Amino acid sequence: MAAHHIERVEVPVDGSAVDGDLALPSGARQVVVFAHGSGSSRHSTRNRSVASALRQGPLGTLLLDLLTPREEAADTLTAEHRFDIPLLGSRLVAAVDWLAARADTAGLPVGLFGASTGAAAALLAAAERPDRVRRVVSRGGRPDLAGDALGRVRAPVLLVVGGRDTEVLRLNREAAERLTAPCELTVVPGATHLFPEPGALEQVAEAARAWFLRAVDGPP
Repeated sequence: MAAHHIERVEVPVDGSAVDGDLALPSGARQVVVFAHGSGSSRHSTRNRSVASALRQGPLGTLLLDLLTPREEAADTLTAEHRFDIPLLGSRLVAAVDWLAARADTAGLPVGLFGASTGAAAALLAAAERPDRVRRVVSRGGRPDLAGDALGRVRAPVLLVVGGRDTEVLRLNREAAERLTAPCELTVVPGATHLFPEPGALEQVAEAARAWFLRAVDGPP
């Protein structure tokens, strides 16, 4: 299948901007914003693999850097921003608002896909924009880091965790109990935290695709 056109975009944040890669396949029925984990970026090979699978949905995707270039440079030295969930969540809120202001995405439902600490940021953004965010997926995420925002999330949440990622699985089960929104926990047997095992990431992508499509195909 031919590659989809990917547009390099800048999302305004706090007087600066963060970089993103926006792809809107023909007939896109939703746009999914990706939030990477700590120390990563929009170039995450795992998130790009999942995004590619979602675009066959067809679902639009926005892979986003959560830090500005200046913040990224500082974080490389000090790691001061990568666990700042309120900051990262605010960047996703800015992206959701930015999509609402674009003519080609204003009418599309929004989904959020968060990995590792990005999952907490995604849940925080979902709590802040309940009228725009329709679905959330967490891949090997730390939803527990969303804190009190867990109780304010209204969008249905899918938590995907590797069966051998025991500590993160425990934290996800605890977070699921704190969520008041509809929530499902999917365990990928034999998978570890980054889902490097053969076929594991493909299972994540298929589960995410089905979850996001339920926002436009059926009841929440």
